[in-house]
Amino acid sequence: MNSLFSHGQDSWDADTQPASDLLEPVVDTVVVPGTMAHAFAGFTDHTHLWWPLEAHGVYGADSYVEFEENLILETADDGRTSIWGTLDDWQPPFSFHATWHPGTTALWSTELLVVFKTVEQGTEVRVFHDGWEGAEDPAAVRAEYAGAWPEILTRYARFMGA
Repeated sequence: MNSLFSHGQDSWDADTQPASDLLEPVVDTVVVPGTMAHAFAGFTDHTHLWWPLEAHGVYGADSYVEFEENLILETADDGRTSIWGTLDDWQPPFSFHATWHPGTTALWSTELLVVFKTVEQGTEVRVFHDGWEGAEDPAAVRAEYAGAWPEILTRYARFMGA
């Protein structure tokens, strides 16, 4: 047993850190035509028109997703709702940041930052998804979103006319 005042090996060194601390953020980018304000509105006001709910929704293709006040919600056709996340930084038309937990509880949330930037071809929309240590199974959730975000952003870009 170590003494209370001993200088034993630090229990939090690189060899003992949880694997979730080593997971890199998922970063995906798409460029869409139009202004930042147009791109921001397309992403946040018209999400229900382009989000692939059949593959990346809680209630399936017949549900409705929206940004409402400080929440991102999915509503089923029978009225049930699922909170996908809570907006904690809202900077239209530049960015938004939210906790992210579709299909689970806020206890298992990750972090989502979406940034809009003017470029020569229109607006660059970049998704930064991290905070994997907040997920119930960090590596599995990261792997799921690494595959999902390119599909989701492709749908968004198509909706925006890219």
